Amino acid sequence: MNKILALIAALLTATGAMAGPACTATEDKWMKEADVKTRIEGQGYTIKTFKVSKGKCYEIYGFDKAGKKVEIYFDPVTAAPLESK
Repeated sequence: MNKILALIAALLTATGAMAGPACTATEDKWMKEADVKTRIEGQGYTIKTFKVSKGKCYEIYGFDKAGKKVEIYFDPVTAAPLESK
C-alpha cells in the first residue's frame, strides 16, 4: 500500500513539474501582446508561436540568438521571464 501511495505522489509531482507557472494578475493589468512581442524580439528571440498559457502567462515557442529552440513563460504584467524549458 505504501508503494502505491509513493507512486501516486511521484506521478502527481511529475505532472505538476511539467506544467508552466501560474500568473494571477487580472487581464486589465497585462501588457499588450504587441508590446511584449516587441520587447522579446528586441532581446534577440525569434517568435514562432506566442500564446497565453493555461496558467495565464504569456508563452513563446521560438529560437534564441544562437538559433536554439526555446519555450519561455513571461509575466503578462512586466514581461519578465518566469521559466524556460
